[in-house]
Amino acid sequence: MASVPSLSASLQQRVSAALAAAVPSAADADPLLRRSDRADFQANGVLGLAKRAKANPRELAASVLAALPADDVVGEVEVSGPGFLNITVADAAITGNLAARAADERLGVPVKEHPGTTVVDYAQPNVAKEMHVGHLRSSVIGDAIVKILEFEGEHVVRRHHIGDWGTQFGMLIQYLLEHPHELDHTEGAGADAGLASMSRLDRLYKAARGLFDADEEFKDRARRRVVDLQAGDPETLATWQRFVDESKTYFFSVYDKLDIQIVDEDIVGESGYNDLLVETCELLEKAGVAVESNGALCVFFDDIKGKDGEPVPLIVRKSDGGFGYAATDLSAIRNRTGDLHADILLYVVDVRQSLHFKMVFETARRAGWLTDEVVARHLPFGTVLGPDGKPFKTRAGVSVRLEDLLDEAVERATAVVREKGEKIGLTEQEITDNGRQVGIGAVKYADLSTSLGRDYVFDLDRMVSLNGDTSVYVQYAYARTQSIFRKAGADQRPAAHPELALEPAERALGLHLDAFGEALEEVAQTYEPHRLASYLFQLASLFTTFYEQCPVLTADGGPAQVENRLLLCELTGRTLSKGLSLLGIRSPERL
Repeated sequence: MASVPSLSASLQQRVSAALAAAVPSAADADPLLRRSDRADFQANGVLGLAKRAKANPRELAASVLAALPADDVVGEVEVSGPGFLNITVADAAITGNLAARAADERLGVPVKEHPGTTVVDYAQPNVAKEMHVGHLRSSVIGDAIVKILEFEGEHVVRRHHIGDWGTQFGMLIQYLLEHPHELDHTEGAGADAGLASMSRLDRLYKAARGLFDADEEFKDRARRRVVDLQAGDPETLATWQRFVDESKTYFFSVYDKLDIQIVDEDIVGESGYNDLLVETCELLEKAGVAVESNGALCVFFDDIKGKDGEPVPLIVRKSDGGFGYAATDLSAIRNRTGDLHADILLYVVDVRQSLHFKMVFETARRAGWLTDEVVARHLPFGTVLGPDGKPFKTRAGVSVRLEDLLDEAVERATAVVREKGEKIGLTEQEITDNGRQVGIGAVKYADLSTSLGRDYVFDLDRMVSLNGDTSVYVQYAYARTQSIFRKAGADQRPAAHPELALEPAERALGLHLDAFGEALEEVAQTYEPHRLASYLFQLASLFTTFYEQCPVLTADGGPAQVENRLLLCELTGRTLSKGLSLLGIRSPERL
């Protein structure tokens, strides 16, 4: 494996050296190199440097131009406007870089030299409750961030902080102890087992809630059972574990449908930090970070006040002695920094929890659990909206079940695949498999192509469209690259021919392919997967233009041009496939 410096990085280095040569006192000047519609790149840094050096911008630009090396990367350079440098890369340099990327299994993308440890907290369903549309974004966004960080070389620890502790379990456990056959298993495996598990849990929850609301004696027994749970009573814990195991069967079935891998060792729910809660409170109190207020243990902040002007505290321990989310989250930070030695903590949780995390992080810093060497970031995401522009609900006003959304997406996508697939001879099995890959990919891409903080409308008709910024459009571009190779003759194989001039569509496609590593690096730094989705959509669009304007297998320039264009097709296909896979989306070979 060998990383391949991008052409923009190579130009950046050359222009920086030329700037330093023109103005020796400005060795640190940024060339401000950007893609341009006037040339391949434009360097705008001369203007700022001229101001610092009190020089004429155009004259300084001419000096910088003269200092640029005459080599195989820089093709043409011209001074424009008040001192911009318009730079065109040599065709041979584009082809040479693409060949180097094609020869590398990582497409020339470098691996991080000094990886750290990042804990990503995402996909947080609740035990004994159905997963709904609100669980979609954390799961999909978190999974993509994990995949991209791992590909970049970071050591990533996944954490699924499931809701598996709290007062409601007293009610559920007590009811199950009094009705021991409510969770008895029936036959089923895979998705069927998951549905059966959820059906049993849902039935039991409704029955327990009904009895809790109607029977005061049962309510008292349920409340006492919470105390037994917190005290570690063996029978109570064993019954609680049944709920957790039954729920995991359901979780795994939903995530399998969503094509996201969740493994048991990554699931460390609220209960996983139970043994730390008392000590966390004692440490906060001893350090003076938390104080007693109306019987509760609280942390106060000068800049956080309610509408009445009164301070809004972070409640770590309730007045009844119970522990809130803050105690669990603070204990998790202690574990993740102290035991896992994490450098970065990422929380993929919806925007409504922004104030909570602000207070938790500040508390952890005051306590010394978050130091200057540790980054803790909440990655807030917006809401999934229905066609009416309001949070997506059923007509009955309840959140839409996640499974129902996924099933409908697959059904719609399968219809689209069937319409196209029957014309190219897809088998029924291929139509079914591709329908699932396209449907699930459509749901994920619609989410991931939206910037984190924005809400978006869940519109299946748009999501499964072959036109526009959709995963289907990107997947279809990949399938088209594979179709070209199926049609290619035995003697028509990809090969680089730097001696050949490139058409404008070839150049545009080649320069964009060369920027794949930079797109991934940007996502790894910002934790914004929509930047990769945008890159892939643009790549698919550029490939479509290339496909329409530059015949591949029947190129006029003879065998060499065929091979050169097949190289572009091969690298486009591999880049699309790798990019989609990092977003958790599959690439059907035929569509």
